[in-house]
Amino acid sequence: MLIVLLLGFTGCTNGGSQTTHPDADGLASYYADHLAGNATASGEPYNPNARTAAHRTLPFGTRVRVTRVDTGDKVIVRINDRGPQQQERIVDLSRRAAEALNMIDAGVVSVTIEVLDEGAAARKPDTASLPSPTTAD
Repeated sequence: MLIVLLLGFTGCTNGGSQTTHPDADGLASYYADHLAGNATASGEPYNPNARTAAHRTLPFGTRVRVTRVDTGDKVIVRINDRGPQQQERIVDLSRRAAEALNMIDAGVVSVTIEVLDEGAAARKPDTASLPSPTTAD
């Protein structure tokens, strides 16, 4: 019986990633427009036109599906910052992500977040198609 239970739990893991994060329900807000260009915790500037978000614990580069509970609207974002500052909230979204959820007027909405992928593989750029660096003579 123990083997059956262990096999059942094995199927619930997150595709071989070292750390798994369960789905979470809570409140989402979005960044104020005046923060555009400010450095995020990952070092990249906040871009209101990118689909990015802040989360307290997920690794930078993690892709997350955010679903607005009352409408079913969804958006996929990449974690690039730490937050939110408000304890009752679970994620802060970029303006573009907030627009995808039609939450601009509401400001704060109930959401579910689902981790799609995380860790180094999620944030490594595809360098295979980049040209080799050249040196000046």
